[in-house]
Amino acid sequence: MGNGNSREEAKESRRSKLRQKLQKFRIHRRHLRCSRNSSAGMVIQRAVSAEDFSGIALLTLIGADMKFKDKWLACVSFGEQTFRTEISDTTEKPIWNSEKKLLLEKNGPSLARVSVFETNRLSRNKIIGYCELDIFDFAVQEPESACKSFDLLDPTSSNVVGTIFLSCAIEDPVETERRFAKRILSIVDYNEDGQLSFSEFSDLIKAFGNLVAANKKEELFKAADLNGDGVVTIDELAVLLALQQEQEPIINNCPVCGEALQLSDKLNAMIHMTLCFDEGTGNQVMTGGFLTDRQASYGWMFKLSEWTHLSTYDVGLNTGSSASYIVVIDRKSKRLVEELIDSKIVLSMRAIYQSKIGLRLMDQGAKEILQRLSEKQGKKMSSVESAQKIPRFLEFFKDQINMAEVKYPLQHFKTFNEFFIRELKPGARPIACMKGDDVAVCAADCRLMAFQSVEDSTRFWIKGKKFSIRGLLGKSTVNTNAFLDGSLVIFRLAPQDYHRFHVPVSGVIEKFVDLSGSLYTVNPIAVNSKYCNVFTENKRTVAIISTAEFGKVAFVAIGATMVGSINFERKEGEHVKKGDELGYFSFGGSTVICVFEKDSIRIDEDLLVNSGRSLETLVSVGMQLGVSTRTFARSTLT
Repeated sequence: MGNGNSREEAKESRRSKLRQKLQKFRIHRRHLRCSRNSSAGMVIQRAVSAEDFSGIALLTLIGADMKFKDKWLACVSFGEQTFRTEISDTTEKPIWNSEKKLLLEKNGPSLARVSVFETNRLSRNKIIGYCELDIFDFAVQEPESACKSFDLLDPTSSNVVGTIFLSCAIEDPVETERRFAKRILSIVDYNEDGQLSFSEFSDLIKAFGNLVAANKKEELFKAADLNGDGVVTIDELAVLLALQQEQEPIINNCPVCGEALQLSDKLNAMIHMTLCFDEGTGNQVMTGGFLTDRQASYGWMFKLSEWTHLSTYDVGLNTGSSASYIVVIDRKSKRLVEELIDSKIVLSMRAIYQSKIGLRLMDQGAKEILQRLSEKQGKKMSSVESAQKIPRFLEFFKDQINMAEVKYPLQHFKTFNEFFIRELKPGARPIACMKGDDVAVCAADCRLMAFQSVEDSTRFWIKGKKFSIRGLLGKSTVNTNAFLDGSLVIFRLAPQDYHRFHVPVSGVIEKFVDLSGSLYTVNPIAVNSKYCNVFTENKRTVAIISTAEFGKVAFVAIGATMVGSINFERKEGEHVKKGDELGYFSFGGSTVICVFEKDSIRIDEDLLVNSGRSLETLVSVGMQLGVSTRTFARSTLT
């Protein structure tokens, strides 16, 4: 009886150790899993093909050297995910020793942005500096796991405000596959001697959640235990386990987080478990579940509002006004960025544009009020006194306006409107395929939505019931037949953007047509409203450009609230080259829409995919928009 009790106690002791070890791993995953089940818009890991899988990077934020004392936190944004460290003690030299594994894909993001925030504010922590690093370049240039310092730049001035220390090691796909079984087996290596007994191996098999595996455990173990002493090395057993997983998968559930795995998708099951696994470095694992570094940095007041469901994040604005913030994807870095809008303005726009009552007020005189308000604000922003608002504007958008690109220094601008329509330095916006007129380019620094057909645009984005191409271009002034069911590209400019618009295609300007109208906001909250028809009711100017490669292209500049002035700098009959400056908007947010003839352009795939998710893409003037279908047809024939 005594021996029986002893064996039961030993078995329970092993199970207890396994539970403790798995619990340690699950603590690191708890926030991630909660986020997946919340309305926070967590991006769940997508399936990766063998061709796209490039490895796993282990990025470690070691610490920083700042210029003043505070409590600091750091965020890492990579693709559509953001992670954050714990908050440091009050110091000039914060130490985090915080790490995160990043999935690398052949056509996926490679640029990581690290932002450092001071945390002495209640509602929103303040970004002090940031750096960007290419994960692949860093790993190639530096020895594995080597610590390297990066300058932290002020988002507005690009001045150096501190130094951050980090390391990064990349494990290629072959190495990941070789090591994954060893990682899993080490979970039950309780005494960490690199060897497993049969009882330890049995505990792990139970965690796999596979009844077939339970029947194979003795067979697998004996195959590795060549000398029959009842103990095998993890290396020996890992080879057999990996082989078995390849032939007949035996891991139904991830032994770390407990999540069910797709047995038919061996690659992604392996990637999932590798990302879950704690490498045992002793470092903290960064908290995940955030979309942007700004969201990750919020203080306790934001967390409270999220808990009480007053504020939620969505990717894009799939549900119109349901999100308190607008999230867009940066085309260059392939990471999500939060668009800044004053919370009072958001509430006002919802009240007006997302209800029948609000739009009824518009019909009863509020339109005229918006018109007068825009005219008054326009005059105010052209006064000498308005220049005093420029520093505050820059502070609010400090990480979204790069003064190093601006043609003139800040003191050059005598009014706010002069700053608002600022010019950029030559070469600040390279034009894609400058010599090829068969490539169309982006017309503005903006948030872009692109649709191969008008039908797609109304399905994914424009919710106004009366939207039509004839309504957009003006029924009596422009021959709209060529544009019916054509391709539609929407360039939405936010107040912080460079507000000069450029020619997307080379050709001749046939005509300009001015269309009078209202001055509704062009914010997605209004565009996504079923009660409002922003694009067909607002004041706008239509330019028809005749091209050799795309046929006719309609370029529509749309005014908005606070934007009463649309200014073109070209004339009818003038030949324009893609990338040439075409005009500018005065103060406010505004929009340009380009309509291409049906089947004349093949829009770039990434823009279409993002738009299909109701997710705007942050682009710059001159980035490639699409290719003429004539050119595409020629290339497929050769």
